[in-house]
Amino acid sequence: MRELLREEAGAFFDALDGPSPASIRFNPLKPARDGELPFRELFDGQVPWCERGAYLRERPSFTLDPLLHGGAYYVQEASSMFLDHVLRQLLHGPSRVLDLCAAPGGKSTLGIGLLAGESLWVANEVVASRAAVLKENVIKWGSERVVVTRADSSRFAALPGAFDLVIVDAPCSGEGMFRREDGRAVSGWSEGATRACEARQRRIARDAWECVAPGGYLVYSTCTYNPGENERVLEWIARLDGACPVAISHDFAGIAPGDSPLPCYRFYPHRTRGEGFFTGALRKDDGPRFALPSRQERLPRVALPAGVEALVRGSGDHARYLAGETAGIVPRAHAGFIHHLERRVGVLYKGCEVAETGGKMAHALALWAGLPRERVETREVGLETATRFLRKEEVRLDVPRGEWAIVAYRSVALGWVKGVGGRVNNYYPVEWRVRLG
Repeated sequence: MRELLREEAGAFFDALDGPSPASIRFNPLKPARDGELPFRELFDGQVPWCERGAYLRERPSFTLDPLLHGGAYYVQEASSMFLDHVLRQLLHGPSRVLDLCAAPGGKSTLGIGLLAGESLWVANEVVASRAAVLKENVIKWGSERVVVTRADSSRFAALPGAFDLVIVDAPCSGEGMFRREDGRAVSGWSEGATRACEARQRRIARDAWECVAPGGYLVYSTCTYNPGENERVLEWIARLDGACPVAISHDFAGIAPGDSPLPCYRFYPHRTRGEGFFTGALRKDDGPRFALPSRQERLPRVALPAGVEALVRGSGDHARYLAGETAGIVPRAHAGFIHHLERRVGVLYKGCEVAETGGKMAHALALWAGLPRERVETREVGLETATRFLRKEEVRLDVPRGEWAIVAYRSVALGWVKGVGGRVNNYYPVEWRVRLG
């Protein structure tokens, strides 16, 4: 770092001894009651490169805030929110986007909110435990224009030209996270690990490049400082067929240029209010264009339970699906592609699950931003009842026997209860229940 930063090294090391800034990003699909933003009393300025990002003066107990579990905001490191600025320059019109290393979901939830109509976002994570967290965060965000997959990058390389934009937030040595208080980034670092990361990043980037469509983009990023994992990987990708560097125009103070003739961008904690981050983008000027097989299986017609059908009808152009005992919806314009993706890559979650065949409401339906809430019984609750609900404890609410109702806090839906005569059953997912507080 002293060689990389030279006269700025002292300021950099001093910054590592300071506290990490707290920052959150609001969900445009889920405004809280009366437009009141979460933690307004703690606001300490907007994140310059992300219009929905905000700094907080201190880090509250996010886990105990019902609005987090309802998907009203996401806790995200400020430097990585630069993707908001990047995507606003690169995404134009309906697009298919792949976030190849997506867990825990910060970049995917950010990007989903920027999609134009009839777009699709595919969020992938190869590690099973991290893929489960990704799926949870995507469901909470509330969009049906998303698919979650769990596959190695090589599986996507077999879909040449399938995506208009591919994001590779590559697994890295994590040097940009060294000042975080848990210390895991520091204890897990070694020089050998950085070399292993470089090799893995090139393999993932090569696979990602294969599935970028002609005229599409690859956005590469890490949360480390090592040039071997940053500029050298970006330069290696730039030597692949059809690669063209892309400059991201900006006038934000403190963002440093990368150590490369290619346009790329570095974030340092002594220069910007955030952690370490690196990114750059390339356009693909030629290559094969993806087309679905000419002989497509005819997708089966799926009948939804009557009460659910009334909630889905008229809320968008959706195709229905049945996965085991669970019915759901996906964007009709992408139904064929999603089916192809299931066969070639495998799908962990798609669109929005709405109900089980026995009539039980799906938790995802309560959190879906497209749900017409005026057609659903809703019980607005205070903080104490909301917390009990999220712990999957008994809550006292007046709901007619056999009726389903949404539990909401500050108008943000948290999940379902069902009246069973003088009390309600709490249908919050047991695997998501809050254990703190």
